[in-house]
Amino acid sequence: MIAYPSKTRSPAPQILPRLRFENRRQGIAPLITRLKDRRRRRRQAKLARTLKGERVHMRKRKIALAMSVSAAGIQAAASGAVEPRFSSSAQQAWMIETRTQTDSMRASAELKRAMMEEEGVRHDVYRDVAGNLTVGVGHLVTASDGLSLGDTISDERVMELLEADLEHAEKTVSDLVGDLPLFQHEFDALVDLVFNVGQGSVSQERSPKLNEAISAGDHQSIADELHYHSAGGATAKGLIYRSERRANIFLNGSYEDPRMTA
Repeated sequence: MIAYPSKTRSPAPQILPRLRFENRRQGIAPLITRLKDRRRRRRQAKLARTLKGERVHMRKRKIALAMSVSAAGIQAAASGAVEPRFSSSAQQAWMIETRTQTDSMRASAELKRAMMEEEGVRHDVYRDVAGNLTVGVGHLVTASDGLSLGDTISDERVMELLEADLEHAEKTVSDLVGDLPLFQHEFDALVDLVFNVGQGSVSQERSPKLNEAISAGDHQSIADELHYHSAGGATAKGLIYRSERRANIFLNGSYEDPRMTA
């Protein structure tokens, strides 16, 4: 019988699964990172679409209102009556320039978009620049939230926390200004202030000039008191830009990020 050289033997069957596992383990970390980034982008895109739909809905209602009042103004002008005034601001050209009481006002969709840009949207609990546990859109975690550092929340919980924080800030602003009527964009700027620095920071004891300006009905002086630049005892560049943005919202109804034009 002719003897043929033996073929090279393959690794034992029990070794193969271990080799495959080792190869997979080496490439699994970047894969997990990519998957987490993809999920985060999808969540943020979903939130952006929700806000966009809300803005479009509000804009349609305001445009319809402006068109109806414009038609009434034309009829009034034809009869010799005084025509309603409109804002000269390009961003608010479609709005009637009328200050109203704040007890029924709510934060606009434009403000929510600006706040999301400033605060960011975080689904995991982290520490902010002042060392406070934070999650969602700048929500300061409390004991009642039942959250700890590193915990993760859903999109729905992010929006629930944001709406609850806004409701508290809206009530604080209404109490702060009392009978002083405001434009929507002026109300928004004050809501952002309370949301950003807290209710205690706008009290008579800690912000006497702001309260004096409100009592005097001096809107320019109110705008001058919207600048808060410190967090945890240190000046933060992000807060400088945010204060500038807040003042632009109050004075001009401009919600755009000043960093984009800096």
